[in-house]
Amino acid sequence: MAEEKKFTGRHMALIFGGAFSVIISVNLVLAYSAVKTFPGLEVKNSYVASQEFDLRRDAQQALGWQVSAKASDGQVVLKIVDATGTAVQVQDLEAVLGRATHVKDDMTPEFAFDGQAYVAQANLGEGNWNIRMNAVAKDGTAFVQRVILRVEG
Repeated sequence: MAEEKKFTGRHMALIFGGAFSVIISVNLVLAYSAVKTFPGLEVKNSYVASQEFDLRRDAQQALGWQVSAKASDGQVVLKIVDATGTAVQVQDLEAVLGRATHVKDDMTPEFAFDGQAYVAQANLGEGNWNIRMNAVAKDGTAFVQRVILRVEG
């Protein structure tokens, strides 16, 4: 007859240690991946940025601009309208287009004003994208905004 094996404290300790080893390993891999792919940096010095935040926000809100974006057929359209719904042509526009979660796919498209909106060539994959735009109004007012762009498949 075969000898019956018993479940001992040693078996329990091995199962317990193995389970926690798997959990800790997975957590470390996910933490490393999260830190590696997302820079987490919005401004270089948050204290300095906070000192003028209210003034910049009030000046930007006084413009009354609304910004929206859409992507289709290899183009990104960034529309800026004023309080009356009229298209706005800015003095200067810089924008970084990238994924919301990492900087690997970041690009700086060349937006051109077509009379109604700013258009740039960009083939985007499906998912969430951000346009981090810095515009300067004709009167010199800075307008900074992150525009969320959802690309459907």
